Amino acid sequence: MTTSELALGAAIGRALGDALESDEKVVLMGEDIGRLGGVFRVTDGLQARFGKNRVIDSPLAESAIVGTAVGMAYRGYRPVVEIQFDGFVYPAFDQIVAQVARLHYRTQGRVRMPITVRVPYGGDIGSVEHHSESPESYFAHTPGLRVVTASSPQEAYSTMRAAIASDDPVMFFEPKSRYWAKGDVDTDLTRDLDTAAVLTTGRDVTVATYGPVVKTALEAAIAASDEGIELEVIDLRAISPLDVDTVAASVERTGRLVVAHEAPAEASVASELIASVVERSFPALRAAPERVTGYDTPYPPSALEGAYLPSLDRILDAVDRTLGRRSSRTGLEYAGGAR
Repeated sequence: MTTSELALGAAIGRALGDALESDEKVVLMGEDIGRLGGVFRVTDGLQARFGKNRVIDSPLAESAIVGTAVGMAYRGYRPVVEIQFDGFVYPAFDQIVAQVARLHYRTQGRVRMPITVRVPYGGDIGSVEHHSESPESYFAHTPGLRVVTASSPQEAYSTMRAAIASDDPVMFFEPKSRYWAKGDVDTDLTRDLDTAAVLTTGRDVTVATYGPVVKTALEAAIAASDEGIELEVIDLRAISPLDVDTVAASVERTGRLVVAHEAPAEASVASELIASVVERSFPALRAAPERVTGYDTPYPPSALEGAYLPSLDRILDAVDRTLGRRSSRTGLEYAGGAR
């Protein structure tokens, strides 16, 4: 067992370095990832270790980056490409959804696309337009892509290693506001790209979330416990395919569901998860599920992002609604109490 304390961004860098070392077919490519080490220094030092032919500084052309990765995958390589910021992924959208996601199906299984697309995403870093977005639903809607994220350094390391080893194309959304969060990382721990993790157990309300909002949900669980309310917090980890089984099993116990993420609510991961749980576990529900998300507007200026992003208070307010307690929406106290 090899364990050390790393920040989440450094854990991703360690995973990339270990993958490069263990498989000569792994190649990194992206804007400023080599000499500079990336905007967030995630790839710092990797070009010096592995050379310019394996850690490649690309032109500022996202479509060309992903298109080149397609050609490399055809030749047996395992490209890992970085999209510098979430809002810059759109020029590569056609390559990802029309080529990368379809080629295995189009060739009747003869061609694999073992491409990992790294996308730093989410807000809460005080940045400008196109640097704080959450576009994961676009890709979760696309058959042929795996879509994953991570909420801790350990998850970041293990998920990145699993993504690079996968023969399926993987969109890896990295919560940039959590890049500096530290935790222990065991480089021998492995994980799959399909299952959610139950982080806290509780009898009253299931709170399902992922990426940067996991920390907020755990804080909400601590705050709720002060009032005797138990939240069962689930880190989805995989956005596509969603692990509905784990969430539905939790809702069967609690009877209530809150889903939280930074992306807007309409046609979102929360919408899909709630619909799936209602289909499977409707008789178990004791209240309507709630969504705590970003708003259906363009991402706001940084001075307003605190009001836009899911907060501890907004999650607890949704929990109160599912319990029939006084909330910002109703202003009423349910006569039957919380349980």
